[in-house]
Amino acid sequence: MSHWRRIWRIAVVLLIITAAGAAGFHISQTLAYQQQLARSQVQLRVFGQTIASELARYDYVPHVLTLDSKINQLLDNPDQAAVVQAANLYLSALNERTATRAIYILDKTGKVLATSNWQRPDSYLGEDLSYRPYFRAAIQGQTGRFYGVGTTRSEPGYYLSAPLGNRRSPSGVAVVKVGLEPLEANWQGLDGGVLLVDENGVVILASQPRWRLQTVFPLAPAKRAALDRSLQYNRAPLPSMGIEQQKAIADDAELVRIRKGSLLLSQNMPLAGTAWRLYLLSSTQALQMGALKTATLASGGSALLALLGVVWNARRRINAERQKARIALEAANAELERKVIERTADLSAANLQLQAEVTERIRTEATLRRAQDELLQAGKLAVIGQMSTGIAHELNQPLAALRTLSGNTVRFLARGDLATAQSNLQTIIQLVERMGKISGALKSFARKSSNRMVPVELNAALENALFLLETRIHSAGVVIERDMPAQAWVKAEATRLEQVLVNLLANALDAVATVTNPHIRVVGQLEQGEVSVSICDNGPGLTAEAEARLFEPFFTTKPVGEGLGLGLTLSIGILDEFGGRLSGYHQPQGGACFTMVLPQTTKEMLG
Repeated sequence: MSHWRRIWRIAVVLLIITAAGAAGFHISQTLAYQQQLARSQVQLRVFGQTIASELARYDYVPHVLTLDSKINQLLDNPDQAAVVQAANLYLSALNERTATRAIYILDKTGKVLATSNWQRPDSYLGEDLSYRPYFRAAIQGQTGRFYGVGTTRSEPGYYLSAPLGNRRSPSGVAVVKVGLEPLEANWQGLDGGVLLVDENGVVILASQPRWRLQTVFPLAPAKRAALDRSLQYNRAPLPSMGIEQQKAIADDAELVRIRKGSLLLSQNMPLAGTAWRLYLLSSTQALQMGALKTATLASGGSALLALLGVVWNARRRINAERQKARIALEAANAELERKVIERTADLSAANLQLQAEVTERIRTEATLRRAQDELLQAGKLAVIGQMSTGIAHELNQPLAALRTLSGNTVRFLARGDLATAQSNLQTIIQLVERMGKISGALKSFARKSSNRMVPVELNAALENALFLLETRIHSAGVVIERDMPAQAWVKAEATRLEQVLVNLLANALDAVATVTNPHIRVVGQLEQGEVSVSICDNGPGLTAEAEARLFEPFFTTKPVGEGLGLGLTLSIGILDEFGGRLSGYHQPQGGACFTMVLPQTTKEMLG
């Protein structure tokens, strides 16, 4: 019996050592993957911001062409050689200054009227490019963005287009072609690789040039035929890279092999403002070697612990009998001392607990107040962050126009054309006032609240909130219907009241983002000493579960990463401090409606 017991114990020890090694390998590998994922996510964001910044550098160029008289004369007189030559020279000079690959003008049928490469044998002049998606987007009054391979020189590039003349009925299209290959220089030397993949799954930029114009997944025959007909890639063969998926690590990360090669960690993210995705491939050889070393250390440590356990057990048996009597005596003495200490300490403990509870309550109230103020400020900064792209667009367009107008004004003054120069200066003043209004609104919104209650006119607060969200409203095509009383004064803190309105309007804009003919109604009423403002949308509305949990902290119906679920919680807290209330419900005809109610006051009632 003793022999079999010894064998059983040895088997258990070996099993523990093996399990410790396996657990060490798994834990080390998991932690290494998590660390690599975090590092790779930072790299992806940096690469993505670099690409987005590079693309945004050229957004203004097509719009500048809409302001030049040579282009307008070209569209009016496309058959006059002198007009065409003047436009060619202008486009060539502009192309050289902006470091783009080509700039050209198309008429409304898609024919190239003038181009920066007019003097080259393979010039675009006279080509019919009506089949290109960027032309079809611009001729319909939209800004076109497109990546493709040129049919004339088989040169890949990123195309930006804008309508010329009236957007509803453009008289032509301005096109800029940009080369993106310089971005690849930042990706050299990486242990793995970087891929920029377009909406068709085709690699358009890569850290290894041989991957360019390959696909991350095999193309279906119908899709390949459609791409050949569109000439987007100039009938390139578009072979598959041979990526084999091995194991999913996270929602946007997995282990892959390329053509039976070494194991790579693949992560990807969408590129903001495009249908493209950025892939980062990282080698896992160092991670696997680290995990194996950890497994070896874990197995060795387990074996050492098992040996120490055997030694300790032997000594314990020798000393066990000797310690029994002493343990019994010490236990009796300790029990007696414990009872004396417990009886003596009861009153002191109760008193200390009461003092601690009072101190903790005071500290908790102060912490809660600070946390709420910090959350309010963070919420405002988060809203500003969400609007940053639109604000940058709102400022970049006037800046580009200012540069063009100021240059033209100098030339008009030199010619003595004071009327045109004065007109240009007046336009510059209006643009500067517009930019000042935008920056002033942001500065006011981002300022920390003073927590001082004063009479606030609701229409003014609503105007400021709508102004902050103006870019989102216009870009989404949302119709805002307003029905507010002429004078509606409430007692509040202006900045925090504007934050509540921004939160409710931003939620409504998110709700109508995917509906046809989106609109938002803002209705105010005065009754029985109170002012109510209802913000209703025609979005999908609220489910029963969402309606029941609207004001729970961290509850949100938005996708992961697009909201913390604190907007409505902070809003109801702010209104509660103002003596008001907030409610939300699903409308019978569809859509959600949120109503805030505040006590009415007058302009003269301070304090």
